[in-house]
Amino acid sequence: MDALMYLLGVLLFVVGVAASIGLHELGHLLPGKLFDVKVTQYFVGFGRTLWSRRRGETEYGVKAIPLGGYVKLVGMLPPGPDQDPTAVRSSNTGMFSQLVSDARSAEYELVEKGDEDRLFYKLSWWKKLVVMGSGVMTNLVIAFVLFAIVFMGHGVRTPTTTVSDVSQCVIAVTKANADKPTRACTAADPVAPAKAAGIRPGDRIVSFNGRAVHGWEQMQSAIRGNGGGRATIVVRRDGRDLTLHTSTTVSPRVDPSNPQRITKVGFLGIRPAVVLQKQDAGFVLATMGNGTWETVKALGAMPVKLYHVGRAALGLEQRDQNGPMSVVGAGRVAGEISSQQQVPASDKFFSLLLLLAGLNLFLGMFNLVPLPPLDGGPMATTVYEALRRWVARLRKRPDPGFVDSAKLLPVTYVMAAVILVMSVVLIYADIVAPVSLS
Repeated sequence: MDALMYLLGVLLFVVGVAASIGLHELGHLLPGKLFDVKVTQYFVGFGRTLWSRRRGETEYGVKAIPLGGYVKLVGMLPPGPDQDPTAVRSSNTGMFSQLVSDARSAEYELVEKGDEDRLFYKLSWWKKLVVMGSGVMTNLVIAFVLFAIVFMGHGVRTPTTTVSDVSQCVIAVTKANADKPTRACTAADPVAPAKAAGIRPGDRIVSFNGRAVHGWEQMQSAIRGNGGGRATIVVRRDGRDLTLHTSTTVSPRVDPSNPQRITKVGFLGIRPAVVLQKQDAGFVLATMGNGTWETVKALGAMPVKLYHVGRAALGLEQRDQNGPMSVVGAGRVAGEISSQQQVPASDKFFSLLLLLAGLNLFLGMFNLVPLPPLDGGPMATTVYEALRRWVARLRKRPDPGFVDSAKLLPVTYVMAAVILVMSVVLIYADIVAPVSLS
C-alpha cells in the first residue's frame, strides 16, 4: 500500500510538472498567434517525439523527457546587417561566425513567401515583451492559484494560545542529543514550570506577567525572554480566569538558524494547540514575495550550493536537506509526502499542491534571469533595443535598427551547457544521496 501511494504521489507530481510546462509554453504560443507571428511547433518535453499532430501551420506534440518545452516562433533571429533576410550569406571566418550563420540559415528555412511581416523580430518592443514574458507570468499565476487554494481554501496550521500539552519535566538539550527524539522523564529531571504551576491541557493563556497575550509567537517570545524569572500567568479554564504563579527555568535550545549552536532561553513547558486557519490574499502575496526573495538568494548562491551537492553525491559530505534538487528529487519528495502514514489524505494532497506551487514560483523567477536561452535573455535584449531607439530619437539620430541577438548565440550555448551540467549533477545526487523528509 505504501509503495502504491508513493507511486501515486510521483505520478501526480509528474502530471503537475507537465501541465505547468505546457501552460508556460501556452503563455508564449497564444500571444504569438494573437500578434500573427508564424509559430511552427509547440512541444512539451525534449528528446524523441512520443506524439504530435499538425493543426494549420503549427505542430503540437509531446516528447519523451518532461524536463521542459518549447514554442518555435519564426524570426527570433534578425538578419545580419545589410543582409537580405531571404538570402543569408554563407561565407564566414571563425567558429562563432559559422555558428551564427548556420543558425540564421536554419531560421530562415522556415520563412515562406508571405511570411516576411510575420517574423518575431519585427514586432514592436512591447509585443515582444508580452510574448516572452507571458510564459513567466503563467508560472507566477499558477503559483498564486495553487498557494491560494491551499492557504485560502484549506488553511495554514497555526499555533494558538490554547495549551495542548504540558511537559512533565525539563530535559536538557545538548549538541549530542539535539537531533534525537525526546526521551522519557526520569526522577532526576526537574519538574517543568508549567506542571508546577498547575497549567492543564485546554487552558487558554490570557496574559503573561501582566501583558495580554494575543498570539502564540508573542507568548513564546515572552517565555524565552523571561529567562529564569518569576512568571504570573492568567489562564481561562471552563469560562473562568485563573491566576497561576511559577518561575520559568533557563533551558538550552537549538538555534533554528544554526543547528550546531545551542542557546539558553526561558522555558515554561507548554505546547500550543494547532488549528487550521484560512488566510486572505494578502497572506498569499506575502508568501510569494518571501519565496521570491529566497529564490533570488538561492540563485545567487547556486554555484556554491551545487559544489556541495556534488560533494554529497560523491559521499564526501552530508546532503543539505534544504539545498537545491532536480525535478527527480522533487518527485521523490512527492512520493514520500503521499506515502506518509497517519497523515490525512487531504493534508497529503494540499502538500503536493504546495510543492507544485513552489516549483512554479522557482521556474518563473529562474526564467527571468537575463541570459539566453532563458526567457529573460530576449526580454533583456528587447528592452535594450527599445532604449537604444528611444535615445536615438531624442538625439535626432538615425534609427539604429534591430539588435542582432544572433551574436548572443555563443552565450546561449554556454548557458545551455551550464544548465545541462547542473541538471545532471542534481539528478545524480537525487538518486544516490536524495533529500528526504524523514
